[in-house]
Amino acid sequence: MRDALELLLKHRVIPVVEIADSADAAGLAAALADGGLPVVEVTLRTSAAVDAIARIRAAVPEMAIGAGTVLDAAAAEAAAGAGADFLVAPGYSPAVGRRAAELGIPLIPGAATASEVENTRADGFRTLKFFPAVPAGGIPLLTALTAPYRDVRFMPTGGIRQETLADWLAVPAVAACGGTWIAPAELIERGDWDAIRTRATDAVRAAAPQTTHE
Repeated sequence: MRDALELLLKHRVIPVVEIADSADAAGLAAALADGGLPVVEVTLRTSAAVDAIARIRAAVPEMAIGAGTVLDAAAAEAAAGAGADFLVAPGYSPAVGRRAAELGIPLIPGAATASEVENTRADGFRTLKFFPAVPAGGIPLLTALTAPYRDVRFMPTGGIRQETLADWLAVPAVAACGGTWIAPAELIERGDWDAIRTRATDAVRAAAPQTTHE
């Protein structure tokens, strides 16, 4: 089973975006990359999402592209065919897990309870999406979950903000955080690439290891 852990550890924050018009995809990708985040998770919540993934792949070939909200095997196939590098799901479907393995593409399934962690872990997954991060119980719940499952790393997503990013990344079991605040739909629809570029840069700074000087 290929794993996305190395990619998450490299970037530490993954912009999670919803694209209504695939014509916006190239501009969005360029703004994120220019801001220091050559990675994106495009949620499959719109009819434009798969085409947007293909356009990002063509416009910014070095971009690490994830497909989010992968709910079934067909969605996994479409995302992989469009050029996605990894898949993300809010929960876990064994059918999606099997298809991702057949396609040779990493899947980050979602889990928010001990039973869900055990089910995904039993199928070989060691990198999971903790979703919805804040509504499910936030850092206290995630910290409690990590105690018995010390070989599992998490990508919390849902309710995390610029101001709380460093707190989440300080949890040892957190590999990276999903960030919806970096490129919200309203900024994408307006084509406000400068604002998105700035938010990406700010996220990179917040995610950087903190050092102290005496």
